[in-house]
Amino acid sequence: MLFNSYLFILLFLPLCLTGWFTLNRFGCCRIARIFLLLMSLWFYGHYNIYYLPLILCSVACNYAVYCFLCRKKSRLILWTGLAVNIGLLLYFKYADFFLRGMNLLCRTDFNLLHVVLPLGISFFTFQQISFLVDAWRGEVPRYGFLLYASYVCYFPQLIAGPIVTHDELIPQFMDEGKKRLNWENLAKGIYIFTLGLSKKVLLADVFGRAVDWGYANYDGIHSELALLVILAYSFQIYFDFSGYCDMAAGIARMMNIELPVNFNSPYKALTITEFWDRWHSTLTRFLTKYVYIPLGGSRKGEARTYLNILIVFFISGFWHGAGLNFIIWGLCHGVFMILTRRYRAFFARLHPVLCYLITFVFLNVTWVFFRAESLPQAVKILRRAAVFHFQELPDEFIDCFQMPGFDFLVKNSRAVFSLSPFYSVLIPVYFVLAVVLVLGTRNVQERAERFAPTKVRLFVTVFLLVLCLNCFSAISPFLYFNF
Repeated sequence: MLFNSYLFILLFLPLCLTGWFTLNRFGCCRIARIFLLLMSLWFYGHYNIYYLPLILCSVACNYAVYCFLCRKKSRLILWTGLAVNIGLLLYFKYADFFLRGMNLLCRTDFNLLHVVLPLGISFFTFQQISFLVDAWRGEVPRYGFLLYASYVCYFPQLIAGPIVTHDELIPQFMDEGKKRLNWENLAKGIYIFTLGLSKKVLLADVFGRAVDWGYANYDGIHSELALLVILAYSFQIYFDFSGYCDMAAGIARMMNIELPVNFNSPYKALTITEFWDRWHSTLTRFLTKYVYIPLGGSRKGEARTYLNILIVFFISGFWHGAGLNFIIWGLCHGVFMILTRRYRAFFARLHPVLCYLITFVFLNVTWVFFRAESLPQAVKILRRAAVFHFQELPDEFIDCFQMPGFDFLVKNSRAVFSLSPFYSVLIPVYFVLAVVLVLGTRNVQERAERFAPTKVRLFVTVFLLVLCLNCFSAISPFLYFNF
């Protein structure tokens, strides 16, 4: 189920909030927890009901391993649990990648499995891995199955994060003070959710149409188009992921739950290190705590530190997708991270504006590998952007920037006159607006801290929500659903 859908906004969310607070209001706390778990499973199974048994089996198996670890802190039990989780992820996400590589290298002819990637498997697998490791370290108290299942399946963070640790979420489920309806949190949550929905529907999806057209026609694009498409994807993935994180945080806040910060204005970063502290923060935290530090971190000399950084970013790239382009994307970030660390003094002497430009240009270039369907496609788009051969923008690209939800204007007016000049004016408007929002506005955490209900915020919230609902004729999934 998508956050940006009529079903979720008009039925699922009101029903979930009403049931959760009503059951808790009458003292039926255990029934309320069961209700929340069932609602989360409905949310997950709505996309593909056949993958509902997968997440249920994953939760049950991991809880069984956790129970064994509570009785005996055994490395064998831990590694068995980790092997099951990693094996599940490798099969569903990387089976065809390995078969394709084997066919290429060994000249074999294995048939590809074409396994459909279950939604959220990367996220709930990492979340359960962190739980098992913490349990083996003796950092997890004894939880019942219902609490554990609610923690893993909690719907706001189930599909695309954040990757939440047990101590961040389970105590909030147990807190009696959070089970009563809080009107301030409800208002704050609706406001944050609406802002996130607007980022997704009114900005990310518009840039996404231009990106999809550009990558579908990459053979014939010129330099101006290539540069615009590259920049458009940078903004698309920014507002798409930022919008999801805001919506997840807003929904949780309506239920008096606070999720960890996962997106903190990353395009304000001056260095690649700062970028990864701000972008997908919980993934960075997971890889640091459960990969980088166990490998030795920075405790075993400079060369080993650089190797550990490369390993972490290789895993990060491979986690995002089963393809060489994702691995190259990850390794590029790893190499740049090493260079930033190795020449820290040099970068410290540069003017902050220059540091920012270096980082932002690097991000734009590497996002091409992240978005491209193949390495030749990525290379060709970058080469087209570098030759500086400019031509007039085609009408098909300009039309991608039409106002969401108003497609009928284009269809009904094409025969009378062209709207391309109007939409060509919208192109710089969208890009300028994106820059202003990225660099000149506060993130959701800062907004939540300073939030106070006002008539202006009420008007803005209602206006944006109605506008977004009008645009649901072309619903698009979140980009991180693919990972």
